[in-house]
Amino acid sequence: MYLIYNILLLLSAIFLVPYYGLKILFTGKYRKSVGPKLGMIPAAIFDGMTGQPRIWVHAVSVGEVTAAAPIVSSLRDLFPQAFIVLSTSTETGQEMAKRIVPAATCRIYYPLDIPCVVRKMIRRVMPDIFVPVETEIWPNFIKICRDAGIRIVMVNGRISPRSFKRYRMTRFFWKEVLEMVDGIGVISEVDAERLRTIGVHPSRIRILGNAKFDSLAARVDPALRNEIARILNVQEGEKVFVAGSTHEGEEEIVFRVYRKILERYPSFKLIIVPRHIERVQDVLAMARQRGLSDVITMTEIRGGKRPLDERVIIIDVIGELFKVYGLATVVFCGGSLVPRGGQNILEAAAWGKVVFYGPSMEDFMDEKALLEEAGAGIQVKDADELYKGMKEFLNDPEALMGKGEAARASVSANMGASKRYAALIRETLINAGKGQKAKG
Repeated sequence: MYLIYNILLLLSAIFLVPYYGLKILFTGKYRKSVGPKLGMIPAAIFDGMTGQPRIWVHAVSVGEVTAAAPIVSSLRDLFPQAFIVLSTSTETGQEMAKRIVPAATCRIYYPLDIPCVVRKMIRRVMPDIFVPVETEIWPNFIKICRDAGIRIVMVNGRISPRSFKRYRMTRFFWKEVLEMVDGIGVISEVDAERLRTIGVHPSRIRILGNAKFDSLAARVDPALRNEIARILNVQEGEKVFVAGSTHEGEEEIVFRVYRKILERYPSFKLIIVPRHIERVQDVLAMARQRGLSDVITMTEIRGGKRPLDERVIIIDVIGELFKVYGLATVVFCGGSLVPRGGQNILEAAAWGKVVFYGPSMEDFMDEKALLEEAGAGIQVKDADELYKGMKEFLNDPEALMGKGEAARASVSANMGASKRYAALIRETLINAGKGQKAKG
């Protein structure tokens, strides 16, 4: 099966290498990461790898880094002398890791799943344990780790409905791959059941909760809110509509709703954060087509242009969305009015905000259920329902505040998963005879 997998990988490369080559050449995207992903990392990084045990945590991108941050922090508490490597697959994930995971000893790019590249990286890092975050499964990497005697523990595991369909169709292969994983900590019973269906033995699965609750609750800080308010020139008491992680097809709905809000509240501001920042020019053009000419972008602000009377702000840089949610009066979370499976609604909830979203929330069903139980998650089907729901809350500020506080309380009540994941990693290391340096 591994032979077939690697043949398919090679065939894919024939088409993907020219595609990504053109991307790098004409857009600059992936330029920072392509070399490191092929194992081209300065030797000095590896020369400084001292400390025991050696723990390699892998978080694909921004969302996974958010989950990894409190787990790495908990590992640092348990293993003060450990060397903790944090890898990401994306450049945005790498930037986020530098900002929010200070407990990691160093940060690198995760290698492409090419056997010779993987072996080279594993020889250089020499981890005692490999910890993928949120069900990141690369067969060659896992097999090579296993052959080298490196323990593997998956944390904050989740299997989305779309991923589950793919895994189930080829379960004969993934069952074999997952048998090499020592332990799998998952977010919910739904994720556990999906893994059991794929063929993972129940004894190796533990339901430990969502570490993102820990990360988000820990990051909520009035100083962050004050900082972004100053940068964006949002005054205390100003009403702000934040549309986060919007996808193509959703900005038009957001602008339509915002125009209707302006009819009742002329001073209302809109901060829109496209999920893919390369679409910012399209979003900017769309705003102007809708008669919203008083627009400024975050790039312009960082370039020295001070926001004055602009009512629309487009955030076209990575890493600001969480802070921006702190400014919101009302929130729409994207990837949900189009079939994208939703985005992370907990970021806004952690700030005590009511969150509106569309019907496509397949990747965040647990989070959706949690907020809806608190009355702080509102599903809408179109622009009319979004406007109606927001208008009702704007007309009842006490209800808006009360439901928002319920959202914040729900996030706080679910904290603690990161310590449970760290304990699972510690247990695995001790069983392997490599965790004696743990505290306690």
